[in-house]
Amino acid sequence: MKYTLCLICISVTLFGSSLDELIDHAMENSTVIKQSKAQMQLAEVQREESQAEHLGSIDLVGSYTHFNLPRTLIPLTPGSLLSDPNAAKAIATTKDLFATGVRYSVPLFTGFAQTRQVEMDSLTTELSQSKLSLTKEQLAYNVASLYLSILGLQDMSRAQKKHVDALGKLKHIIQQEVSLGKKAEIDLLKAENDFYGNKSYLEVLKGNIAMTKASLSSLVGLKHLGEIKPIRVSVKKPNYSINMLVEEASKLNKVHISELNIRKASKGVEKSKSSLYPQVSLDSYFGYNYGENDSANTFPGDFNSEENWQIGVSAKWTLYDFGKSDASTQKAKILRMQATFDKEQTLLDIRKSLVEAVEKMKQEYANYQANLKQVALAKKSEKIERVRYKNGVSTINDLLYATSQTHVASAKLIESKYNYQKGKFYMNYLLERGVK
Repeated sequence: MKYTLCLICISVTLFGSSLDELIDHAMENSTVIKQSKAQMQLAEVQREESQAEHLGSIDLVGSYTHFNLPRTLIPLTPGSLLSDPNAAKAIATTKDLFATGVRYSVPLFTGFAQTRQVEMDSLTTELSQSKLSLTKEQLAYNVASLYLSILGLQDMSRAQKKHVDALGKLKHIIQQEVSLGKKAEIDLLKAENDFYGNKSYLEVLKGNIAMTKASLSSLVGLKHLGEIKPIRVSVKKPNYSINMLVEEASKLNKVHISELNIRKASKGVEKSKSSLYPQVSLDSYFGYNYGENDSANTFPGDFNSEENWQIGVSAKWTLYDFGKSDASTQKAKILRMQATFDKEQTLLDIRKSLVEAVEKMKQEYANYQANLKQVALAKKSEKIERVRYKNGVSTINDLLYATSQTHVASAKLIESKYNYQKGKFYMNYLLERGVK
């Protein structure tokens, strides 16, 4: 088994990890998911506990009581004493009474309080399941977002490396021409300044990649994250209908959770009215009473025991509690009202988020198209400036500026491409499509 795990780790390091693989790994190892599952298990246990209360409890009981005057081990009627005077003299009496037995108590009617509690606990279990689904969606989106950030940084790092190499070649050419007297030394100083500045930024990008990888490793529960596999990003013009998206969103877990909270609050209102009904319970007992005969008994010092059992039904009906039950009902109604408002706000927030997501994708699409044109134009300008500088028509500043503009446009193109893809992933998160 250890060798298998080692091979898996080597495979991840050598061949890289795909986005789906990392999401699957996160679903199995993330502490956030484990906490949500624990909450779901807790809700299920609470529901089972409420159901068990319907059946009452069986208790082993015991007691010891010291009296100032002797007592019989069990209650006796006058008839049992008069029917046989000799037997009456032999009745055990004690000042130190011990009792052991088994008691069974069960509520027969609680004004439907227990029934409503079980129903509320069942809704809590369903709530925890929906919240687990939302947690998975959030985790999947966070993994995907970090994954795209790494890919974007890697592309920018490669572009920066090419830019640094190009500046290095330009610096070398200028250095040769300065030695031949064709170019001024100030041109070399400017080229070197630009070269080392961009070389430093390349190291910054590498550091950002390492830090983002560390964040992703922590999120998915991996000690080390090797190379990650690229994904295909297709930038197409967004074509969404807000009304259709909102209609689809009405069936989401976010909305379902709000509806469950309303139902749970309604059950709470019903439960709060249970005090208006009588409370009926059954109690039964079977056991033995023990004691040593007192000194006044016919047989002092003898230790005796008597069987004792009883069964009874008790009822309690609260006539007036000085407004306590009314306050409890009012509190439950306010909670239901809050849950209703929460659902309304959830729908509004979902609509707002969908509008923002659609507009953000439109912006990134427009940025991507503009950056494509800017890259093409910047490359043409750079090519022209190289020729002009070589022929001594323009200055080194013109060439370096044209080169930097090409690089900036390329970096913006990379950024807009991955931002567009992040927008798609965010839309999937909002519509809960991220976890298959």
